[in-house]
Amino acid sequence: MAAKPNAGEKLIASNKKAYHDYFILQKFEAGLALTGTEVKSLREGQANLKDSYVNFNGGEAFLFGAHISPYTHGNRENHDPERTRKLLLHRKEIEKLRGQVVEKGLTVVPLRLYFKGGRVKAEIAVVRGKKLYDKRETERRREADREAATAMKTRR
Repeated sequence: MAAKPNAGEKLIASNKKAYHDYFILQKFEAGLALTGTEVKSLREGQANLKDSYVNFNGGEAFLFGAHISPYTHGNRENHDPERTRKLLLHRKEIEKLRGQVVEKGLTVVPLRLYFKGGRVKAEIAVVRGKKLYDKRETERRREADREAATAMKTRR
């Protein structure tokens, strides 16, 4: 279910739990304002997006709860792993996302972090929470598809 990286993209981390807990309505690509040690740590693949979300404050978007481990060769100037990071989006995109969150009661969560042309990008999505029966139905459908694919494979 998780999106695969396109050509020229190197996947750092993905939020597989988001695909299980939410209906993905709309996706956006955003840049991240990071420090040097954060980028070096991301090059080592040290990131976790579980339980992270996007919040809006003063016309800007921020990423909360994303964990980027401290750089292994860092010194006392190393970054805080749980710090709030600014998302780089166009003003119209921020207003559109903020409007959907406020009016419709939706949420914005990051789906994956990746390198694109030497820069760190975050794929964020507007999502609506699934109920327990929705999660069960999704799992049932996935299991049926898996069984059908196996049957087709053995049939050939």
